[in-house]
Amino acid sequence: MSSVLYDAPGPRAKRRNVILTVVFVVLLALLVWWLWRALDSKNQLEWKLWEPFFTSQAWTTYLLPGLADTLTAAALSMVIALPLGALFGIARLSDHQWVRVPAGTVVEFFRAIPVLLLMLFANEFYARYTDVSTEDRPLYAVVTGLVLYNASVLAEVVRAGILALPKGQTEAAQAIGLRKGQTMSSILLPQAVTVMLPAIVSQLVVIVKDTALGGVMIGFTELLNARSTLAAFYANVVPSFVVVAIIYIILNFIITSFAGWLEQRLRRGKKSTGAVIPAAAVGGTTATGGEGGGMPGLGTYTHKEDT
Repeated sequence: MSSVLYDAPGPRAKRRNVILTVVFVVLLALLVWWLWRALDSKNQLEWKLWEPFFTSQAWTTYLLPGLADTLTAAALSMVIALPLGALFGIARLSDHQWVRVPAGTVVEFFRAIPVLLLMLFANEFYARYTDVSTEDRPLYAVVTGLVLYNASVLAEVVRAGILALPKGQTEAAQAIGLRKGQTMSSILLPQAVTVMLPAIVSQLVVIVKDTALGGVMIGFTELLNARSTLAAFYANVVPSFVVVAIIYIILNFIITSFAGWLEQRLRRGKKSTGAVIPAAAVGGTTATGGEGGGMPGLGTYTHKEDT
């Protein structure tokens, strides 16, 4: 059966796919076997090294508190960076130079600085010029660095997503009398969300992983920092790395799976319902339910002269 996106594979393509699948499975099995032998030769598979992860003390004392700090920093960074990035992304599309130029300068400046340097700078700033306590300062520094960097990246994602839409959407909105703010909020942004979603999710995954930089450099007690303390106590460096890596994989898999479900839901919603702008949002126009005269993506409107 053919699809809009691709043609159904023929007999030769099916045989080739089967061969490639078998080769991949064999190579994967060889890789797992090699890792197993390498760990076994270094005595890293001994039960005493893995036993702590099957007891409650390792989790309640080290891993779960570290995971909670990781999720706290990541959640705060996401909540602040997403609207801030959207604001600067829209500002970069402004017709006013006094808005567009400063927004572009801020975005390019923070996008060019490594996130670790931003964390270190924020940590020093909070230590010298604020009254933030020593216990809270690492969290503040990590969140500040993540917000400044990722908001600038998300601003570019928003700008690119809006520019990727057909120009006819904007022209049609202008033809029925919508102002630019109304066009952006009612027409462009709702359509651009689906386009931007994969890139936004990728950046959210980056936020979760980059919290580990704060644990390495400024003593933030996140998951990786908690792992080092656990490994020093139980003397199981390699097993602790493996367990923490699995936790990160599961965490990021949950984020990407939720994003995939959300994207499919948004696409189904756009297929099943038309995008209709309320009459109150259109100055001097009235929505009608008649056929014809509609503009793509804007519903059907008939201009009504004021009397």
